[in-house]
Amino acid sequence: MITINDPWLSQFFHLAVVVLDLTGTLAILIGAAFASAVFVRAFRRGDRSRAYVAFRSTLGRSILLGLEFLVAGDIVKSLVINPTIADLVVLAGLVLVRTFLSISLGVEINGHWPWQDTLMARERSLAANPGGKCDQEEAQEFPSGS
Repeated sequence: MITINDPWLSQFFHLAVVVLDLTGTLAILIGAAFASAVFVRAFRRGDRSRAYVAFRSTLGRSILLGLEFLVAGDIVKSLVINPTIADLVVLAGLVLVRTFLSISLGVEINGHWPWQDTLMARERSLAANPGGKCDQEEAQEFPSGS
């Protein structure tokens, strides 16, 4: 664990935590406002189902981005500013919740599990080449053994 002996360093880390927390909160709020604007624009055009899907996707991405900053602030606070066992346990719980939310929101946004991205990209590449042959660059990107 890191110990802070200099007052300026302590102030720097406290400021970093505040900036990270504020950035995470703003990312969620601005993302929610943007998602709402996209929803209203699409809803006015009469495409209600597409408006809803776009809203959920945009809002989910902004929540994920905000959570990344909030967790980063919690990591700095727990490991640098106040490194107690209780704070580390809280941090571990936050990381678990964030991981669960990230996977859940990723499934909601993309419609598949995160680890299926490579397989789906390979299938799209093969579908684009009816002969079933990928070029050399794609073959290296998607090896057959994975």
